[in-house]
Amino acid sequence: MSRYFIHLSYFGKNFNGWQVQKNSERTVQQCVQEALSTVFQEPIEVVGCGRTDAGVHAKSYYAHFDSAKDNLHIEKKKWLNKLNKVISPDIAFYDLRKVKEDASARFEAVSRSYQYFIHAYKDPFLTELSWQMGIELDIAAMNEAAQILFEYRDFTSFSKVNTQTHTNNCEIFQACWGKKDNRLVFHISANRFLRNMVRAIVGTLLQVGEKKISIKEFREIIESKNRSNAGKSVPAHGLYLTEIVYPGEIFCE
Repeated sequence: MSRYFIHLSYFGKNFNGWQVQKNSERTVQQCVQEALSTVFQEPIEVVGCGRTDAGVHAKSYYAHFDSAKDNLHIEKKKWLNKLNKVISPDIAFYDLRKVKEDASARFEAVSRSYQYFIHAYKDPFLTELSWQMGIELDIAAMNEAAQILFEYRDFTSFSKVNTQTHTNNCEIFQACWGKKDNRLVFHISANRFLRNMVRAIVGTLLQVGEKKISIKEFREIIESKNRSNAGKSVPAHGLYLTEIVYPGEIFCE
């Protein structure tokens, strides 16, 4: 058996997240497995680089799978064309690379990056791509609060409770607000993220921007390690997984 990484993107609106569900809800993983199994004519199971919640988008996503075929990467353009013809219009495949036999799309990633988009005025072309929030925000205060994230490792305050993770420690590399195409965008990168972490951080930073909490109180929320002290999670449709970085040595070519 040979192991491969497949690079894809998806528009999350019509999916109940990445992970296959017992209740038969439509998921990205389910659709990807069905497409690969059909095209390669063998049962394929994929392991994703992480879970995304229902409605979250991914501009860049990786999954790994094993195949009895040893040379898929050699004719990858042909295989990618076939996969894109059978897959849902909500998903697109970009690359197929052979990797070392024990390489994991989930555990080998050294960094992950997300963006969250907010627009101020009603725009029918952004309804499913960005969150409309017509409130004046103190961007400078939000950026000052975001810098506090670099001082901490335990982000229990921004995690869903009762998850199966062994630790709530993460190392954040980037956290800042900026403007892009007349929208407000939050950029964040880390070695790993907890369930719902980005949406909870954004929701809490927005409370700083609305003057509902102070920068000092934002710090106290992190130190409390209590999810109920943080802000509400912002809607999923404004969130995008944008980049996954892997060490070069896991790839075979």
